[in-house]
Amino acid sequence: MKSRIAGILLIAAPILFMGAFTMLQINFEYPDILRQPAITVMEKFAAGGSGLIANWYAMVVSAILFIPISIMLHPFLVKEDSILMPLATTFGVIAGVVQMLGFIRWPFLVPTLASTYLDPSASEATRAAIEVTFTAFNQYAGVGIGEHLGFVFTALWSIFIGIAMMSSLHFSKWLGWMGIISAVGILLGILEPAGVPFVGLINAIAYIFWAIWMVIAGVYLLRSKIQN
Repeated sequence: MKSRIAGILLIAAPILFMGAFTMLQINFEYPDILRQPAITVMEKFAAGGSGLIANWYAMVVSAILFIPISIMLHPFLVKEDSILMPLATTFGVIAGVVQMLGFIRWPFLVPTLASTYLDPSASEATRAAIEVTFTAFNQYAGVGIGEHLGFVFTALWSIFIGIAMMSSLHFSKWLGWMGIISAVGILLGILEPAGVPFVGLINAIAYIFWAIWMVIAGVYLLRSKIQN
């Protein structure tokens, strides 16, 4: 039963994430919109209405689901006298938490900032303060916590899980390599703020393969004969 739940979550979480991310690309020009001035972002956000807020909340849920996935996958890969899986599970939980903290500003903080900023009665001082607040949260919660730490801990979890898969009876060795290679591409995303070329594109492609990797791992668990 536990293997079935873990398998379903491994399939559902990346599908939810990629679906929500794709809708944000279509309806919000994400992530390119984040490089635009604060006023452009807030105008675009306000125009998206409740549907855009729900879209961002789906991203929050996809991040939260990563926490039980990390915990539930642990017993299927753990080995005695090995610190590998305890570390992997810890990194996975942290990855879910930091990504959730990065995304959650969108459905809860940004609507208030946008509505106040676009209020015709708002003073220039108020708008200036909102621009500073938005930019600060975008850099700290978004780039720093959600992206930078999210990339680091997601990659570490994926590398450790990939290594564990290669010596597991429940998964194929090639699946372990797929996780490790995807993780390296994700980790390169931390170099984008430094202006390193092409790492943003590599990171985006790596996340697609990472999502496919998780879905395949979920299928393996659903098809396995693990009795727990």
